[in-house]
Amino acid sequence: MRHRLIVPGAAVLSLLLAIPASAASFRPGAPGVGDSYYPDSGNGGYHVSHYDLRLKYQPETDLLEGTATLLATTTQDLSRFNLDFGLKVSEIRVDGVKARFATSGKHELEVTPATPLEKGRQISVVVRYAGTPSQVKIDGYSGWARTPDGGVVAQEPDAAVWWYPSNDHPTDKATYDISVAVPDGTQALSNGVLLSETSKLGWTRYNWRSDKPQSTYLTTLAVGKFDITKDTTANGLPVINAVSKDLGANEGAAKASIARTAEIVQWEEGLFGRYPFNALGGYVPNVPAGYALETQTRPFYGKKVFDNGANVSVVVHELAHQWYGDSVSLKDWKDIWVHEGFARYAQWLWSEKEGEGTAQQLADYVYAQHPADDAFWKVKPGDPGAKNQFDIAVYDRGALAIQAFRNKVGDKVFFEILKAWPTENRYGNGSVADFVKFAEKKSGKKLADFFDTWLFQPAKPAAGAATGIAAAARKAPVAQPKSWKSIAATNEVHEAHGH
Repeated sequence: MRHRLIVPGAAVLSLLLAIPASAASFRPGAPGVGDSYYPDSGNGGYHVSHYDLRLKYQPETDLLEGTATLLATTTQDLSRFNLDFGLKVSEIRVDGVKARFATSGKHELEVTPATPLEKGRQISVVVRYAGTPSQVKIDGYSGWARTPDGGVVAQEPDAAVWWYPSNDHPTDKATYDISVAVPDGTQALSNGVLLSETSKLGWTRYNWRSDKPQSTYLTTLAVGKFDITKDTTANGLPVINAVSKDLGANEGAAKASIARTAEIVQWEEGLFGRYPFNALGGYVPNVPAGYALETQTRPFYGKKVFDNGANVSVVVHELAHQWYGDSVSLKDWKDIWVHEGFARYAQWLWSEKEGEGTAQQLADYVYAQHPADDAFWKVKPGDPGAKNQFDIAVYDRGALAIQAFRNKVGDKVFFEILKAWPTENRYGNGSVADFVKFAEKKSGKKLADFFDTWLFQPAKPAAGAATGIAAAARKAPVAQPKSWKSIAATNEVHEAHGH
């Protein structure tokens, strides 16, 4: 016999009201933010406000075990969302409840919570995982480098996917607590302030905190045996510098260079305004790399950066990034000039300060060094393309454009803008177009055509007042400034890669 369920009219109404009217609006978050160069970077549907990473790393086996807790807010009604990650995951919980998960693409982790998440909801996501990062290849590449006594991760534009799940794009910055356990006698370095260091049962745990917004690629981890020096700046900020104990002949040059970190930051504050973070320093692991990276508060320097002796200029460059690149970050990876052009120009200003060649002399030299048919002028610093993102032209032509801009608006206005951009946009993001509008507003001049010539045209700008390079128009050979070799040796040849 069939039984019919008879529901009174009032009860039917209450059942209908219990069903969310917007149920049809729940949909998966996008698997990328739509970046021009790396469309799969980052994810849609939420923003992360804080990462809490509790890690354990064994240098002998390269085994990394971790539990990551992400605090986030949804920006749409979500049925599912993605994280960027490459290691093996054992469990995911959303607001304490187990969630289903699957992998897709090259580094996508698809998370389906037990119940859909409405827009504007604050959520916690806990991910348990383990793996050997150096064995994880994305496009045939690993961003995790093993060293004789540990491992290091410091890469651009990707780094996080090899050691913690994230929304991996500079437009989604967050604060961090990073806790790392390593065998006694080994150290673990990361960003920000070292809150504590404790030992138990043969393991030492280091607890680090970054309390200001930080891009995922600027988060670093280095495990090994270091010679660590600690100090405090005049205004109370902790300074931690670390150099691997097995750098060989490069040890002295590395120490001498990063020992000047606090001095350089104080000088750069005069150019860019108050230092934006809670700590400073730098580290040099035993990684045979010829590049450096502006990892927030504690830049990474490859061992080969010091092959020719002390290299203070590269320290100037990476610390300038703390304002231009870290505090104010690009909106899209095509906007790389707002990072690299200004960090390179900081090196030119340091040269000027040290009496080794003025910024104008360096600009004249770069302009004269490259004839009109040189491929150097084919790269557009304002949108160089993913393959040319770290081309020398982004640095040198990018800095030349800044000197031309200085000539165009005059020193007073120029240095006001140089300080105002990172001050007024602190902890945010900006594009090349944003900077052009900002410069126009601050200077009272129309600069769109000027910047278009310098940043977006694949040709050598003609000398003259209109382009700000009249001084570089002479055909006679231009003398090489004393600092040029050291500046040229600091090129950030990042081991960048696409997805």
